[in-house]
Amino acid sequence: MKIVKAGFLGLLLLVSVVGFSQKEQVTDSVLKEKKLSLNVDIVSRYLWRGQCWGGNYMAVQPSAEYAITSRLSIGSWATTNFKKDYFYPDNENYYKGYREIDFYASYQLTDFLQVQIWDYYWPSVSRVEGVSNRFFNYGPTSSQTVDAILYFDFSEGYRFPFNATISTLIGGNDYRYTKNEIPRHNYTTYLELGYTFNLFQNIELLASSGVVLNNKAEYYNFANYNKPSFVNLSLKATKEISLSDNLLMPVSLNYVHNGATKNTDFFGKNFLVAGVSFGY
Repeated sequence: MKIVKAGFLGLLLLVSVVGFSQKEQVTDSVLKEKKLSLNVDIVSRYLWRGQCWGGNYMAVQPSAEYAITSRLSIGSWATTNFKKDYFYPDNENYYKGYREIDFYASYQLTDFLQVQIWDYYWPSVSRVEGVSNRFFNYGPTSSQTVDAILYFDFSEGYRFPFNATISTLIGGNDYRYTKNEIPRHNYTTYLELGYTFNLFQNIELLASSGVVLNNKAEYYNFANYNKPSFVNLSLKATKEISLSDNLLMPVSLNYVHNGATKNTDFFGKNFLVAGVSFGY
């Protein structure tokens, strides 16, 4: 596993020299011809930036995006594993049933740079004392977070198909506490760099490396709290199958290694996620 980590660190250094990728950013709205795009993903488990939500259960993830202009788009994304139990029976600190619905807006500044604002809403499937499921609640006990993202994509028209994500939580449940137990916004930041390889038979291989820099608010449960950690070291192979002129069916297989040294015991460090999508 040391060889795997070294390879990803080498990729990280190479990308940082050339220029500045989650599941899975919004596609370039400048290139879109139709106003409305619809998509449904079926995945073997829900994994977000090396964080396993809902355990090892299949999840269905519908999404929709509407292009207001050639540069400005709005959309929503959701996931559920259809489980009603909230806690694992052997450990009350981890979730079994999981659901989430997100809303976002994206603006294409240049042909390679996009600004995104995401609102993550992840209410518990049952009531939990001390946790608020109320929408538009962005306090310390809320189930809602606002994420500001800069997304760089050099895959179209550039010599090197690099991509990068700079993500900072700017609102909602991202609080650390002072010695006097006073909540303070932490502004947890996540960086991800990737490179896309075009293989045979129209298969794409995306190698990416994601690191959490300041996790004192413990927003990333399965990461180090007191130092940066490479939580999302992944290799994802995707093949896009065209079912008709307007209907696409990409299939994917994603290997993810969480390189954090702590807080990974419950779900482990290595994940293999299979997925199929239907896009219109």
